[in-house]
Amino acid sequence: MLFPYKDDNPTKSFPFVTIIFIGINVVCFLLTGLAGSNEFVRHLYTYGLIPAELFHGQIINTIPPELIEQGHHMPEVGNLPTFATLFTHMFMHGGLAHLIGNIWFLWLFGDNIEDRMGPLKYIFFYLIAGLVAALCHGLTGTSSVIPMIGASGAISGVIGAYIILYPYARIHTIFFIFVFFYNIKLPAFIFLGLWFIGQVFWGFATLGAEGAGVAFFAHIGGFVAGVLMVKLFIRRKYVRVKGKDGKYYNREVTNYPGNKYMDY
Repeated sequence: MLFPYKDDNPTKSFPFVTIIFIGINVVCFLLTGLAGSNEFVRHLYTYGLIPAELFHGQIINTIPPELIEQGHHMPEVGNLPTFATLFTHMFMHGGLAHLIGNIWFLWLFGDNIEDRMGPLKYIFFYLIAGLVAALCHGLTGTSSVIPMIGASGAISGVIGAYIILYPYARIHTIFFIFVFFYNIKLPAFIFLGLWFIGQVFWGFATLGAEGAGVAFFAHIGGFVAGVLMVKLFIRRKYVRVKGKDGKYYNREVTNYPGNKYMDY
């Protein structure tokens, strides 16, 4: 098991948008995830993305009885337009571990992508990646009535952008083997490449399994979208320069003429 805890990749700007996205996810979790099991299920079917609604126009007005606590009344599903759930699903999470895992990856990699794109472009990039991720998940089971929630599709787009822009950035990682753990540094293309290979493997391994639990194809779709879109959103040309301390820093290309830099 690999757990990343920081990267050697400093930024020039403060990640306001990344922090705002993290804050929205936390607030939404507090409002929905801690509202009680029945209320959470109602929010899940109201704000989650349901492929059958999106692709077949099937309106889900009732919640499966097995999801309701015994002795409690059946909550009503909200009347949110289906297209709106393409975005609202990105800010809901099914549990504390789900939330922490997503916002940790967003905090770790999002600041660098925001730094390269600027706040406004970064917002559009994030939302488009999440939209593509949702569609990719839905296409694997267009008749599914199971809601999908979570920011991981959009964050996968951020990860895809990161591996293109900073393939050699060092990711400080804790490597767990049973009860032993080691602190290692991995280039981003290795760490994130292994992450993506894992998503592809488990995605096809669970393809067609109803209620598989993790929307692997949302991760795959978001990642690929990030890889393909990133160059369209970069606001300025940067190069990666290795400093005297051995770390890599961003510098504008005009400051380093000739072959004194490595151009990513």
